[in-house]
Amino acid sequence: MQRSSGLFTPVLIVGCIIIAVSFAVRASFGVFQIPIAEELDWLRTDFSLAIAIQNLAWGIGQPIFGAIAEKIGDRKAIVLGALTYAAGMVLTAWSVTPLEHQIYAWLVGFGIAGTGFGVVLAVVGRAASEENRSMSLALVTAAGSIGQVVGAPAAEWMLTFLSWQQTFILFAIAILLLILTLPAMRAPEAASRQELEESLGQVLATTFRDPSYTLIFLGFFSCGYQLGFLTAHFPAFVTELCGPIQPGGVLHSMGITTTSALGAVAISLIGAANIAGTLLAGWAGKHFRKKYLLAGIYTARTFVTAVFIVFPITPTSVIIFSLAMGTLWLATVPLTSGLVAYIYGLRFMGTLYGIVFLSHQIGSFIGVWLGGRMYDIYGDYTMVWWIGVGVGAFSAIIHLPIRENPLGQRDSHQPA
Repeated sequence: MQRSSGLFTPVLIVGCIIIAVSFAVRASFGVFQIPIAEELDWLRTDFSLAIAIQNLAWGIGQPIFGAIAEKIGDRKAIVLGALTYAAGMVLTAWSVTPLEHQIYAWLVGFGIAGTGFGVVLAVVGRAASEENRSMSLALVTAAGSIGQVVGAPAAEWMLTFLSWQQTFILFAIAILLLILTLPAMRAPEAASRQELEESLGQVLATTFRDPSYTLIFLGFFSCGYQLGFLTAHFPAFVTELCGPIQPGGVLHSMGITTTSALGAVAISLIGAANIAGTLLAGWAGKHFRKKYLLAGIYTARTFVTAVFIVFPITPTSVIIFSLAMGTLWLATVPLTSGLVAYIYGLRFMGTLYGIVFLSHQIGSFIGVWLGGRMYDIYGDYTMVWWIGVGVGAFSAIIHLPIRENPLGQRDSHQPA
C-alpha cells in the first residue's frame, strides 16, 4: 500500500477519532477525585494512587503495544487495547476498595496504551508523506485535546444525574465502539530495505548507545509529571483553593456558579487551547529544529507555572493559566515523536517512541501520586507545584545537546 500525498487520509481521520475518545475518558478521571473519595470515605491518596498506577501502566504498556503492533498489526493491537480499556473501566465501576481500584487501574492503563499515542502515531506516521508527517502527527495529538475538551465537562455533567459507576460503564461502551472504525485504518510499512533487514533487537542496541536517545527519554519526564498532576488534581485544587465566583460576573452568567464546575471547565480550556498549540507545534516542527522548539516549550511551561502559583488563586487566574498551559500542553508530543522518527526511522517507531513515552508516564505516576500524598500530609499542593517548575527547567536544558540528525547519516563533523 502506497503512502497518500494528501493530508486528510482515512488513516489520519480514524486515528484522530480513536485518540479523541481514548483521551476524553482518560482526561475525565480528575473529576471523579472528590465524588469517589466522599462516597467511599477514602483519603485523597487512595484514588490518586489508582490514577498514578494507571499512568505507570500506560507507560509500561506503550512499548509493549508498539511491539505487538509491529508483530501482528496495528489494528489488532488497537482491538486488544480497546477490550482491555473497557474491561478495566467496568471492573473499576464494580469496585469499592482502594486496592480493587488500584489493581484494575493496571487494565485501564494498558488499555490507554493500546488506544493511545504510541500505536496511533506510529501508524499515522507511516501512512503520511514526509511533507505532511509533522502536521499529521500534530493533528492526531490535537484530537487528544478535543477529547479533553469534551471528557471532563461531560463527566461533570453526567455526575449530576448518574452515579460515578454508571458513568464509567458508559465510558466503557464508548471505548468499545472504537473497534467499528478500524476497517478504514490501513497503513504501509514505509520502511527502507536496511530497516526491514534489521531486527528490533539490533535497532534497540544501536539506539540505546546513542546519547541523544537518552536525552530525549529523560527530557520527556517533566511533561508527564506536569500533565499527570494537573489532570488528576487540578479540578480538586480549583474546587478547594480557588477564590469565590462572584454572582453577576462573566463566569456566573455562563452558568459556571461553583468552583467544582470551574475545575472541570479548566481542564476543558486546557484541551481547547492545546488544539491551537499542538497544530502550531506541528507546523513549526516542519520548519525549525525540534529540539529547540521543545526547549522553548518547557521554558514557557516553567515560567507560566511559577507565575500562577506565586499569585493568589482566583477564577480569573485559573482561566488565564488554563489557556496559557493549554497552548503548551501536548505540543511536546508531535515534536518528540517526530524527533524519534527523524533520527531513528519509521520501521520501529512504535516501540522506540513507546520506550521514550515510558519516561513520560513515570513522571506522570510520580506527579499524580505525589500530589495526593502531599495533600494528605500538608493539606495543599504547593510543594508539588514547585517540583513541577524544577523538572520543567531541567527538561528545557537537557534537550539542547541532542544531535538532531538521522542516526545512520551522522559523522563527527555534523552539527547538533
